[in-house]
Amino acid sequence: MGDSSALFTLIAEGSEYELLASEDRAAFLLRFKTERLAAHLQGDDAARFRADYDAIKLQFSAWTANQMLAQLWDQGGYSWLAVEGEN
Repeated sequence: MGDSSALFTLIAEGSEYELLASEDRAAFLLRFKTERLAAHLQGDDAARFRADYDAIKLQFSAWTANQMLAQLWDQGGYSWLAVEGEN
């Protein structure tokens, strides 16, 4: 993540995925650790992600962090925003 890592706080972590957010939750970093990919979400993408993440947490509260984040990564379509080397 480079120098910007200090600006983000860990929100959820599993063995394959992790989610970090800026202090104001206006930006997110969704990482697929095993594939060394990350989606940096800002602006409209971050707003949509925040709503999607909150909805998944409410609907599937028993899910692990990996399950929730994998659902967002794959079914939520956030994987298409990913770039390599953000691990």
